[in-house]
Amino acid sequence: MSLKRTPLFAAHQQLGGKLIEFGGWEMPVQYTSIVEEHHAVRRAAGVFDISHMGEVWFEGPQALAFLNGVLTNDLGKLTVGLGQYTHLCLETGGTVDDLYAYRIAEETYLLVINAGRIDADIAWLEAHWNAFPNRAGVRMDHASATTGAIALQGPRVVEFIDTLFAGPSLAGAAGLAASALKKNQIGRWDRGGQAVWVARTGYTGEDGYELVAPNGLLEALWNDTLATGASVGIRPCGLGARDTLRTEVCYPLYGHELDEQTSPVEAGLGFFIAWDKGDFVGRAALLKQKEAGPSKKCVAFRMTEKSAPPRPGYPVVVAEAPIGTVVSGTQSPTLNAGIGMAYVPPAFAAPGTALHIEIRGKRYAAEVVKKPFYKKA
Repeated sequence: MSLKRTPLFAAHQQLGGKLIEFGGWEMPVQYTSIVEEHHAVRRAAGVFDISHMGEVWFEGPQALAFLNGVLTNDLGKLTVGLGQYTHLCLETGGTVDDLYAYRIAEETYLLVINAGRIDADIAWLEAHWNAFPNRAGVRMDHASATTGAIALQGPRVVEFIDTLFAGPSLAGAAGLAASALKKNQIGRWDRGGQAVWVARTGYTGEDGYELVAPNGLLEALWNDTLATGASVGIRPCGLGARDTLRTEVCYPLYGHELDEQTSPVEAGLGFFIAWDKGDFVGRAALLKQKEAGPSKKCVAFRMTEKSAPPRPGYPVVVAEAPIGTVVSGTQSPTLNAGIGMAYVPPAFAAPGTALHIEIRGKRYAAEVVKKPFYKKA
């Protein structure tokens, strides 16, 4: 099977990026080292290619009603220029995908979806769109093939974002400078007559921005970002640092903390379910889980003795008996310790609970800790 490549593939090669397969894409895992790139984001700035992710637009007088019927969160709470984290769920409560939804205009919404779930999401959305009684009032435009994105993350990004995007936003959160956008706000700037959407969101636990643009603009945006951020020590960053950063703040990764057999309730993401907005796909199953209590819980754990890093798939053991499975695990560059997330029965989910993680056939001590491992100062 031939791997897909983003519009920034040549740029990654020029920068000496080490390329690997990820969800059917050929993507950079690192340029220098994962630890160096991780620290650049925590202390200064880093830029990531996230063009493998998908973009789907919904527009029309019935767009809100349709989306609120298929997403867990309440898009009715979004003012124009604001976004939110949310989920697509099956009737069983299992997760089709986790994603970001932005209200771009009064009747226009942008969904940014996971790379490995594009085909599944589009099939699922189209099936529900085809069955929607007021379908004529909603237009759906799948733009993933012509649109890409860059994530610009770190505490010093705000120092140069207005150099990249001068003047006020033209749409979305209109009239604001890029540096004045608040968390989850999105605005539009034009480059060469084409729209670049700039959102103050990210997946690292740091302040930062995500830029959504036509494919033809991405290489210039990438190069401009590296040149403009050079004075603060910006680094191009790969999937390796993206994973260590998101694990430190306990952000889920689809296929690890979430899948079609696992619900947002089990993943500890009930905050992003709007129980009071009316019916939506999966609500009954999710509510039943919430009321009865889930049969498994996603916990954070930290290794308490020296070991190789914990990895997905490793058994979690209590009193010689396997009780769960690691779903994410790494060596934390910030904490200099092995950390991870695992699914365990609720009886073992309280912070302070002693566990063992089986690593290459040997068991090492760990304990359940409160999420997240890291909070920015």
